[in-house]
Amino acid sequence: MVQKYQSPVRVYKHPFELIMAAYERRFPTCPLIPMFVHSDTVNEYKSDDGAIHVIERRCKLDIDAPRLLKKIAGVDYVYFVQKNSLNRRERTLHIEAHNETFSNRVIINEYCCYTVHPDNEDWTCFEQSASLDIKSFFGFESTVEKIAMKQYTSNIKKGKEIIEYYLHQLEEEGITFVPRWSPPVSCSSKKTSSCNKQPVSAAISIPDPPTKEGLNNEILNSNSSSELVVGTPDDKLDADYIKRYLGDLTPLQESCLIRLRQWLQETHKGKIPKDEHILRFLRARDFNIDKAREIMCQSLTWRKQHQVDYILDTWNPPQVLQDYYAGGWHHHDKDGRPLYVLRLGQMDTKGLVRALGEEALLRYVLSINEEGLRRCEENTKVFGRPISSWTCLVDLEGLNMRHLWRPGVKALLRIIEVVEANYPETLGRLLILRAPRVFPVLWTLVSPFIDDNTRKKFLIYAGNDYQGPGGLLDYIDKEIIPDFLSGECMCEVPEGGLVPKSLYRTAEELENEDLKLWTETIYQSASVFKGAPHEILIQIVDASSVITWDFDVCKGDIVFNIYHSKRSPQPPKKDSVGAHSITSPVGNNVQLIDKMWQLGRDYSMVESPLTCKEGESVQGSHVTRWPGFYILQWKFHSMPACATTSLPRVDDVLASLQVSSHKCKVMYYTEVIGSEDFRGSMTSLESSHSGFSQLSAATTSSNQSHSSSLISRWRFC
Repeated sequence: MVQKYQSPVRVYKHPFELIMAAYERRFPTCPLIPMFVHSDTVNEYKSDDGAIHVIERRCKLDIDAPRLLKKIAGVDYVYFVQKNSLNRRERTLHIEAHNETFSNRVIINEYCCYTVHPDNEDWTCFEQSASLDIKSFFGFESTVEKIAMKQYTSNIKKGKEIIEYYLHQLEEEGITFVPRWSPPVSCSSKKTSSCNKQPVSAAISIPDPPTKEGLNNEILNSNSSSELVVGTPDDKLDADYIKRYLGDLTPLQESCLIRLRQWLQETHKGKIPKDEHILRFLRARDFNIDKAREIMCQSLTWRKQHQVDYILDTWNPPQVLQDYYAGGWHHHDKDGRPLYVLRLGQMDTKGLVRALGEEALLRYVLSINEEGLRRCEENTKVFGRPISSWTCLVDLEGLNMRHLWRPGVKALLRIIEVVEANYPETLGRLLILRAPRVFPVLWTLVSPFIDDNTRKKFLIYAGNDYQGPGGLLDYIDKEIIPDFLSGECMCEVPEGGLVPKSLYRTAEELENEDLKLWTETIYQSASVFKGAPHEILIQIVDASSVITWDFDVCKGDIVFNIYHSKRSPQPPKKDSVGAHSITSPVGNNVQLIDKMWQLGRDYSMVESPLTCKEGESVQGSHVTRWPGFYILQWKFHSMPACATTSLPRVDDVLASLQVSSHKCKVMYYTEVIGSEDFRGSMTSLESSHSGFSQLSAATTSSNQSHSSSLISRWRFC
């Protein structure tokens, strides 16, 4: 495979002629490059007027390679041929080099160019490119490639340092100005500006050129003096700009960025992403250009299809999101990254999905990410250093099983998938605070969809651990810690709360707006009759598995029970209408517990009965103690008689009249999670129902657990 390298533009704030004087001092040998042993002039040409000077040298290099490899190759030194073409009239130097040794096995080509800066004639630009193609090398192709790239990278890093070294040497000798070339005759007869050129300062301030996309036209704040960094042509990147706005990159990383950027300019139709964004895709694929190009092109197509570039200007979040989405931007962390605060535990995810649909939530998250990119650019200018990612602080106080409502989790997984694909390497750090016992289940469901590199940026604290050493103060200044985390800064992030059911929309309404709900394919509906409960069977092979449930009581009042049996109930008879199976036009009803079974002998109750009212949403779980068969039962709730009289109460009669034909209806979803998925860090989960278990600081005390299994303490380290 051919390895290629392309450098950014390096700017020397010195005139071209002075740079050439420094460059010539590298020959015949250069002590700053130990591998450069010697060079001999092979051919040389000078034009009569002195404007053109072409010189060809044979360079002797001592490559830092294992002695065994040198012995196998049969050489101690490697020879390169270098051709320098200096044009003093145009003020350019073109350098071409190729290997002479092993040229039939290894092909190395290098091209360098010194030119005058396009916006300042007293500055000099330098660029270089190279390619390496190893055809064969005694079975050591991979080793030779690594050695060659290591040596080349080392020399690239020293390139500017060497020129600066010889410039300093010239200055010590009193040479600070070299006159420009001029024609021999015209110089004596005409007083040209070049002949009368006066010495100039090594660094001068010039007017700002027109702003160019992705170029460094900002004023540097690193020095006390105001020194301008001038932009390079639109299709090139300046080395100083890369360091100032993109960070310290290795020469090969710089090359990957430049090559991918050039490829986009040549082939991509439409808006070219900013350099910071290109760099994110490269980092996400460890600077593999082919892989980064593939995912970036997919993302560019996606952005164009969904008009993501204009989302901040054209889309206004619905009022429901503004009122009940408990998230917002809040200052910055100690590294200067924008800080986003999300009070997930206080947010009614189910209500938001029911009121808005999945697509509206996704669009809102995209707008948050776009705003994050904008804030990163602003902070880069403010702090004078590259800031390409943000910090997210997630407060889980109040998180419970309601947040594991399956359609909400599915919507979350889709959002994660979209963000991971289109905003790679934008999350600098994720601080998860006050994680309750239910969090590991959510983490088990979500973590497989998160990239490994992103997962390493997660810091998880249970309880008040975030207040101790290694906690929040290590990452956020004390002055901006939000008030709800015992800080002194008032946080303007909405407090969330329950979304009123009056704002809920039907599936049909959401579909009409091209929005989708997951309940269509995930949830099942069932009818519950008086004397005919609905039951489902779950077989457990491994003890300590977790049975989870999520159901809505659509009509009537029901009692929810969980039973265990060592033997399997007989399968229901679908063609019968009676004890074992009842079918209705509006929903299915299945009975599994035989009328001949006795409680306590044939099966046992493992949870206390839970009475659920019409309109309630119930989420919960049970950690199984034994293998066998578990039966989840929804039973018609009969009104209790008055304790002091055998006559029914008026309220009971009115309530019974509301349930026509003594029928209730539930929509439910159940899932079994194996104990190995819990990674040994948690035990039972909490159940919650009817009222979001109170969104308050007393969540732990207000949530009543309905699991009969033992609860042990857990924490994240």
